[in-house]
Amino acid sequence: MDRERGHLPRSVPTQATSRRIKVLSLGDAGVGKSCLIKRYCEGKFVFEYIPTIGIDYGVKSATLEDEEIKVNFWDVAGDPVYFEVRNEFYRDINVAILVFDVGSKKSFQTLDKWVSELTSLSEENVSVFVVANKIDVPSREVPISDSQDYAASHNFRYFEVSALTGYQIFHQTLSHA
Repeated sequence: MDRERGHLPRSVPTQATSRRIKVLSLGDAGVGKSCLIKRYCEGKFVFEYIPTIGIDYGVKSATLEDEEIKVNFWDVAGDPVYFEVRNEFYRDINVAILVFDVGSKKSFQTLDKWVSELTSLSEENVSVFVVANKIDVPSREVPISDSQDYAASHNFRYFEVSALTGYQIFHQTLSHA
């Protein structure tokens, strides 16, 4: 009778769900947050700059220590006008990636602003990574030593990536989540 109304009996087993990791990407507009996520989730690179309006989302299945997981990336707009939208997505995050462009000293200098926002809006026990993006660019404005020192001074993990080439895209993030 329940089946006729579109309901299944309660005794039907449900499919096992994978563990989910919620990752929030933070950083100034134009540092490549969306490109990193698209590269990791879809294996693609977008050459045209299209600013994120509000929020974007990506998901990828991965294996971590023999466990199947779903990595949910929340790509928040870096423009200050989207703060009210952005602040809703800090809840229940497991990982925050603070992205800057190695070719833009300004994007590195604003990391403190992002750390402050993260600290005030997220819960404790969030794994934080400082991610130096665009390491493929010929002119680097932020020395590796400055980036590493910054991450170490905050007890954050640090790594360098290239969304363009796919180099090191989030392999270290998952192993420390």
